[in-house]
Amino acid sequence: MSYEVNINGEDREIEILGREGNRIKILLGDKTYDLDLMEVEPGVYSVLWQGKNFNFELTPQSLKKYTVDTIAEKIEVEIVDAESRYMRSRKGGEEEDVAFISTPMPGQVVKILVKEGQQVKGGETVIIVSAMKMESEYKVVKDRVIKEVLVKEGDNIEGDQPLITFE
Repeated sequence: MSYEVNINGEDREIEILGREGNRIKILLGDKTYDLDLMEVEPGVYSVLWQGKNFNFELTPQSLKKYTVDTIAEKIEVEIVDAESRYMRSRKGGEEEDVAFISTPMPGQVVKILVKEGQQVKGGETVIIVSAMKMESEYKVVKDRVIKEVLVKEGDNIEGDQPLITFE
C-alpha cells in the first residue's frame, strides 16, 4: 500500500512493503526500512531500527494532519490524497499552480462554462460536476487561460481525472 505524505512542506511517497505483528517494512524514496513499531501508550510510539530506539508522540491536528513530536524536533505531517490536493488548490495553498482541475471522486459532468483559449479570473467557476447526488462548482484559484477541455457535458468521470488544463 502506497501513501503520499507531506513532511514539513516536502511531498514524499511511503510504501508499506509488508507488516507482521509489530514488524513493518517500508520504502521511503529509494530506501527500505525494517522497523519494529509499537504503540506504548495512546498516541506515543516506540520504533526500533538498526538497534536504535526512537520515541515519538503522534498528535492529530485534523483528519489528515498530524504533529510528530520527538525529543529533538516537531514534524508536521499531512496525508496527501485527491481530496487534500483539491482542497489545497481551492484554498490557494501549495497546489495553487496546478496545471489542471480534477475532482476527488467519480461523478458526471453537468456543465462546462469555459472554452479553450478563454481567459478566466481567479474565483470563476469553470465546470460543474455531479457526484453523490450533489452538484459541485469547480473554480480557478487565480487568473488562468484555458488550454484544453478534456471532457464533455454528460461524461462520466473518475476521481483525479484531469477535466480542464491551463496554460
